[in-house]
Amino acid sequence: MPLDSSAFPEEVQVAFFIFNLLSDNWEGMSGTYLGKDWSNIIEIFKLYGIDNQIDIFFYTKLYEEIVVGYRSQEQQRKQKAAERKAKAGGKNFRHNVKG
Repeated sequence: MPLDSSAFPEEVQVAFFIFNLLSDNWEGMSGTYLGKDWSNIIEIFKLYGIDNQIDIFFYTKLYEEIVVGYRSQEQQRKQKAAERKAKAGGKNFRHNVKG
């Protein structure tokens, strides 16, 4: 059973919240997830009046590393499955054409 966010300390809960506010970066051609856009983190800290910014930043980056690793593994798994399917030849279609 997955943990609920309330099972974590307050700093980690705030890190989850901040993480969800940041926008995602994706590589355009391959669709690879690159992580979060951190350019507006200071403004978010100011907006929500977060005092312990170093701790929150640390936990948010740690969480990002976990998410990027998971998404990378999922993408590799899907790519390998597609390659196996392509090697197997996929479906063969036969068309009976009478002229």
